[in-house]
Amino acid sequence: MAATKMQGRGPPKGNIELYSGTYFGACALGGVIACGPTHTAVTPLDLVKCRRQVDPKIYTSNLSAWRIIASKEGLKGIFFGAGPTFVGYSLQGGGKYGFYEAFKYLYGEKLFPNTNKTVIYLGASASAEFLADIALCPFEAIKVRMQTTLPPFASSLRDGWSKVVQKEGYAGLYKGIAPLWGRQIPYTMVKFATFETTVAYIYQTLGRPKESYNKLQQTGVSFLGGYIAGIGCAVISHPADVMVSKLNADRQAGESAGKAMSRIYSNIGFKGLWNGLPVRIVMIGTLTAFQWLIYDSFKVSLGLPTTGGH
Repeated sequence: MAATKMQGRGPPKGNIELYSGTYFGACALGGVIACGPTHTAVTPLDLVKCRRQVDPKIYTSNLSAWRIIASKEGLKGIFFGAGPTFVGYSLQGGGKYGFYEAFKYLYGEKLFPNTNKTVIYLGASASAEFLADIALCPFEAIKVRMQTTLPPFASSLRDGWSKVVQKEGYAGLYKGIAPLWGRQIPYTMVKFATFETTVAYIYQTLGRPKESYNKLQQTGVSFLGGYIAGIGCAVISHPADVMVSKLNADRQAGESAGKAMSRIYSNIGFKGLWNGLPVRIVMIGTLTAFQWLIYDSFKVSLGLPTTGGH
């Protein structure tokens, strides 16, 4: 892709000036709205995925898993872990989208204006996710422990937080930060770079500039581009996702992250790193598509342009 200077600070859209502090704050709020509810909505898929990653023999299929869980615990059991999921991914979503827009502008307009756009997308998304995961990590750790231990490690976010801090200190909430970065940073780099590139390609294929389509059509393109990006996200980040689940469920007291990952890998092998991938492709593809749809719809509601396609 040819190097192209990104769009600079422009006139106000609605009541918000592009690339102002208010603009980046609005993008962060859009990320909260896009990520918290969507991740929470797929808690039933995530619950089964995490348990099957830790113990591939625990259920014969997703449907049988939901039947077993529902028969014992009802609907509440199927959505077990929704609390830390909602809080964690709301915070992470705000950081991911808000910082992405800020870093994209900083890198593409201020620091490296003649750099290839894809490189800018990759760098901005990696920087944003690094920071966003610092907010996510404690809640992800609690969620995974709740979902992968039977009987459950904790009954709620508050219960889980208290138990981890009491037993391991606040450091226990961050013992999975390295593999979380290993999962989330490549995931987000693919999510944003693939989305931006796909959206640009769609408009190029349609043969008309983005601005010639109405907002409903533009958000439809965002949904399609998001789904395509989500498939790539799921595949590239899945081995790290399995390792995060294993580490949070099976890391021994005082064991270093490297030693724990080596021990876990010796037990599950390369094939074990791909447990639950089909479920995750469906989950992440759908999740990513709706996140981009919600995020860009929120931006449109504020009079801001949709993402990509410039």
